[in-house]
Amino acid sequence: MPKQPSSNPGYEERISHNGHRLTPQRREVYEVLLAERDHPTATEVFLRAKKKIPGISLATVYNCLETLVDCGLARQVNVDREATRYCPNLNAHGHFICERCGKVLDVPLAKGALSGQLWQLPKHFTVSQTEVTIRGLCPGCDT
Repeated sequence: MPKQPSSNPGYEERISHNGHRLTPQRREVYEVLLAERDHPTATEVFLRAKKKIPGISLATVYNCLETLVDCGLARQVNVDREATRYCPNLNAHGHFICERCGKVLDVPLAKGALSGQLWQLPKHFTVSQTEVTIRGLCPGCDT
């Protein structure tokens, strides 16, 4: 029996529940996302996955990432006009982007940020999703 990602015991159920097959390529792409949690682009995922599955194609990686997003196992992170990045952290969080090295890190959100309480929204507006991006310099670049 194939190894199940330890970080998400519901992996197989989520993939199959959404009508997708459990393939070695999907599992490896998911494992790549879980391994470093550095918000890789599809090309970066491809290069990492190639180490274990040399015959994997970039198109297959894109398809696997799309499936993982559709199944709720990962989310897309868009930073300006850069390539889309992928994040397996499904908890509510924002992102810190280093303006020098480009590193993207998860940042926990305060409770009020999730419901829109930190902003003065017009009356009767309901928040369905919050995306917060903070820019600055990481400790390695701030010296």
